Parts: sequence; structure tokens; C-alpha cells
Amino acid sequence: MRAFYHLAIHFYSFFIRLAATAGNNKATLWINGRKGWRNNLKNANLQKENITWFHVASLGEFEQARPLIEKIKEDEPNSYILLSFFSPSGYEIRKNYNLADKIIYLPVDTVKNVENFLELINPKRVIFVKYDFWLNYLQQVSQRKIECYLVCGIFRKNQHFFKWYGGWFRKNLSAFTHFFVQNNESKKLLHKIRFTNVSIAGDTRLDRVLTIANQEFKDNRLESFSRNSKVIAFGSSWEKEHDLALALSQTELNYKIVIAPHEINPHKIKSLKERFTAKCQLLSETSISDDLSGSTVLIIDKIGLLAKLYRYAHIAFIGGGFGSGIHNILEANVYGIPVVFGPNYRKFQEAFDLIELEAGFSVATKSEFIRKAEELLHNKELYEKASNQASTYVEQNKGATEKIISTIYST
Repeated sequence: MRAFYHLAIHFYSFFIRLAATAGNNKATLWINGRKGWRNNLKNANLQKENITWFHVASLGEFEQARPLIEKIKEDEPNSYILLSFFSPSGYEIRKNYNLADKIIYLPVDTVKNVENFLELINPKRVIFVKYDFWLNYLQQVSQRKIECYLVCGIFRKNQHFFKWYGGWFRKNLSAFTHFFVQNNESKKLLHKIRFTNVSIAGDTRLDRVLTIANQEFKDNRLESFSRNSKVIAFGSSWEKEHDLALALSQTELNYKIVIAPHEINPHKIKSLKERFTAKCQLLSETSISDDLSGSTVLIIDKIGLLAKLYRYAHIAFIGGGFGSGIHNILEANVYGIPVVFGPNYRKFQEAFDLIELEAGFSVATKSEFIRKAEELLHNKELYEKASNQASTYVEQNKGATEKIISTIYST
């Protein structure tokens, strides 16, 4: 299994290089971002005696790491935070995050790379987020007896660790000093393979989105657009969600629509705007004092507003559920509004929780979505129940950051 894993790593890197030579922009960023990483670290003036190394796969996992980074910096101002990303979609957006002292791409998980990397940084502790398991890194961390934690972990029975052939994979999990998982199923699965150093701590993103929700925010354009109207916000949306928004705009339901696309591509934004026959406005074409009460559709073609604009919505449709997986539904849930998403939500505990509470709803077709939107916004009792359950979920599940930090410090 170890030989197979090493071979798979080399094949993966090879195919990324092929994609880069074929002009794939993400693959090119992946390759170029890792060039010269040794010299990059050698010249970084690392404070080796006090490094906490966080590794995240991409942007979503960064949002889970962020409250922990902020708490460590608050409690240990002299701590040195090294943050690594696997994916360009996370690194390129957060490469200037000011609370991390050094931000890099994770070197490819070969034995030589891992040995060099750990010798260069010599971390005091290592924190992996959710499920980005790189087994050579785990093996070397274990051999060097470095404190290692998994936070916001989610395990599923179809993972290698729980298969008959998974002995080598299971062995590498012994690198973790403690597992902080999101649900009881993950805890049970780890117990079955004899790991008892497990706590159900929940999802640190709730602490992050609560902080954002409690910050004062006012935007005259959004306020005038949403005033005296029922608003459905499409957040981190892709083309499939845009099709739903278009279908909704063509009904006689008289809702207003806010769309915050996952990718801000000027050509695609222009094309999206042209699809609507209702009055559609791009936020970039407005000034802060404009009155948008006469518009029906508002496209947010600027980064950084999504987590705040949900406060103006009555329902949020979270993108990604018709693709690789839903984006952050907690950003909307924290405002006590029902959330709707596509069918691909299986990797997200909060989606299961909210569906069970009838505060979250999965739809697979346009007609299902329009029917659910009409049902929620015209059935006061149903809407209030969903809204109250959403708020209760936040209240009952906040505090993961404090749970994790207090355990780490006491280890």
C-alpha cells in the first residue's frame, strides 16, 4: 500500500504538469506556486522554536482554521503561524492573510520533500483541517513526535481507513495527538479502529460567521434594494444556480433576487446579466448612495460581501450542490434564515443537521426549488419554524474554537 501511495503521488504530480502545459490556469498556479519552496522557507526568517503549522486544502478549510489562528494569536502573541494550502483556489485568495506569518503551498507529499520541509520549519505543533490527509507528512510528524491535531474532522465509512485493506492508512492516523470531529458517526468510526483520543467539537466556522454577523454593517444599495421586499440570495453560485434564479425571475412570485457568483469573471457576469428580462443591476455599476429599489435582480460582482449580504435575505440558496459539493451554508444560517441547496451535500454535516431540523432543504430541479421558495415565503408558520430552528442550531453548536484550543493547551 505504501508503494502504491507513493506511485499515486508521482502520477498525480505528473498529470498536474501535463494540465499546466496544456494551458490549465489552476494547474499552472499549482506548479508555479511550489517552485523554489525550499529557498522560500530558508529565506523566511522562521521562528523555529514556536511555530504552529496549519494545513488546509482550500478556502473552505481556511475558514475553519481562521478562528483557531486568531485565538492562538490572541493567547500567544509571539507564536509563529505557518499556513499551507494545497489548492490555488484557497492560496490565491488568502495569500495575504495578515495573521499568518508565512503562507505557502504545501510541497508535494514525497518522502524527500516531507523530510526537507519538516527540517526547515521544525513545528511545535501541527494542525490539519477536516480531511486533507497526506500520509508521508503524517508518518514523519509521528516519527518526530510532534504534537498533531485534526480539527473539524469528518470521517465516512467508505474511506480507506475503514476498509479491509486499510491497515497502512490506519497506522498513519496514529500521528494525531487528538481528533476533533464534527459528529458522532466520525467518533464511532474512529473508535472501531481503536482510536479513543477523539472529541466531538463541532465546526469552527460557526464561530467565524457569528463574528461576521455581529459586526456592524450597512450598505444603502442593499437596504434600498431589499426594503419592503422578499429577497432570495444566491450565494457562491454557479451556472446551475443561475438557471434557478432565472426561472424564479420569470414567475409571478414577485421576489427580488441577489446573486453573488462563486467566480467573478467579467465576461460571465455580463452574460448572466443579459439573461434577465427583469431589471438587473451590477453592484460594480453603482455608487454607495444609489437607490436600487427599482431593480429586481442585483448581481454582486465584488468579492468580500457575501457573508454580510445574507442579512438582507429571507431565503438563501447556497451554490455548489449541483457540482462537487455545497459551499458555506453557515454564512447564511447564522442570520436565522432557511437555506436551500442542490443534491450534492453528503460531505457536510451541517447540511444533514439543518435538513433534520427543517431549517435546510435540498432540491434537485427548478420546479422543486420554486415550489419550496413559494412554500416558505407564503406559509408564515413554516417559515418561522425554519427560521427559529436555524437560530437554535447556531446557538447550540457555537464554541468549537474554545473547545479545541483549551484541549490543545492542556495536552
